[in-house]
Amino acid sequence: MKHIKSYINADIEHHLKGDAPLSFKHIYKIGVFSSIGKWTIGIMIVLVAALFLPWTQNIKAKGKITTLRQEQRAQEVNAIIAGKIVKWYVKEGDMVKAGDTLLQLGEVKVDYFDPQLLGRTEQQINAKQQSIEGYKGKAGTADKQVQALQQALELKLASLDNKIRQQLLKVESDSMDVLAAANDLNMYKRQINAAKTMLDSGAISLNEFEKRKSNYQSSLAKKTSAENKFLQGKQELINLRIEKNSVVQDYTDKVSKAEGDKFSAISQVASTEADVAKLKSIYSSYDVRNKLYYVTAPQGGQVAKAMKAGVGEMVKEGEMIVEIIPTQLQFAVEMYVQPVDLPLISKGQEVRFMFDGFPAIVFSGWPDATYGTFSGKVTAIENNVSDNGMFRVLVAEDTTDKHWPKQLRLGGGAQAIALLKNVPVYYELWRNINGFPPEYYTAGKDQSTKKAKK
Repeated sequence: MKHIKSYINADIEHHLKGDAPLSFKHIYKIGVFSSIGKWTIGIMIVLVAALFLPWTQNIKAKGKITTLRQEQRAQEVNAIIAGKIVKWYVKEGDMVKAGDTLLQLGEVKVDYFDPQLLGRTEQQINAKQQSIEGYKGKAGTADKQVQALQQALELKLASLDNKIRQQLLKVESDSMDVLAAANDLNMYKRQINAAKTMLDSGAISLNEFEKRKSNYQSSLAKKTSAENKFLQGKQELINLRIEKNSVVQDYTDKVSKAEGDKFSAISQVASTEADVAKLKSIYSSYDVRNKLYYVTAPQGGQVAKAMKAGVGEMVKEGEMIVEIIPTQLQFAVEMYVQPVDLPLISKGQEVRFMFDGFPAIVFSGWPDATYGTFSGKVTAIENNVSDNGMFRVLVAEDTTDKHWPKQLRLGGGAQAIALLKNVPVYYELWRNINGFPPEYYTAGKDQSTKKAKK
């Protein structure tokens, strides 16, 4: 109470002096200097300074986790042949290695029901191969027959040539005999003419004339005989030449027939060899088909999405049976970029990711100040627009930065921030107010500038 009274007395004194009451000054802070102005000026200075800070332009996009190489993505295991399921060796969720048996199929086509199909096909192959040996032997025999006929022809022709040469000599001798007989006939003809004159003059007797006439008749008979012998020799020479031609023709026919048998056997060999090759191909196909009854894992991974549930179900050719997710993965992110932003993306460009399930604090303009994001590099940009009207970009892990989480799974979501050029904050505000696109960005040059500044 004393304090209140003193405070009232002080107000009365100030009022009597013409000053404002003390309570009035206390309520309205008269004479007290305020710090609000200092804070306002300080904040304005900080905001103006912040306008000159560097800001990293960026493009935001959504993506999902995939793999850098296509063989590391989920692999469909398809049935190569049609069949029915006999036995399952795995279940969904099991881990398998490359070559492990997944299931066994049974045959459903009538053409392959024979359990001894491979053995019977092998018997056919052996029979055909034996036929080949028989045809080869036949061809060899025909070849020897041809050689024997050719040798016989040569001997026969040599014999006929000798006979023809002998007959030529005989014909030549007969022709000389004909000339000698003609000379004798001419001599006896002159003698008989002289004897006739001498008989008419009485110089010789009739007996002498008859004797000379007899000699003339004998000489004429010898000439006729010599001419007949000469003509017979010529005819025999012609017969020998005809025989030679006949022998050549006969042996030519025999050789041609033997060569025909030889070539026919060779043709049979080639045809049978083609049949053997065809049967071997069929045998290999049967053998491979028997191995296809057991469906194996093409690579190691986890079994997922079994499309057939039980035993005895039918499987068509090329139908998916199960899906295997590989264990060895090199993660990447596929993101889709608007066509207007595509010119700003280039290979090797840095992209920051926020993966689903991993908390992150992001300052999009200051990537160095963010927490929980992971770096990647653009490895591929598709030239063809996707069904969603955007372009697909594949981004791999940046091995020089923090490694991506091992807990990532295929198909998981990711928020992508493609980092572009560094500009001042005031420029970025001015660009967004005016609706201008970001600065054109070249990954190699601008990123080297960023690293130099760091």
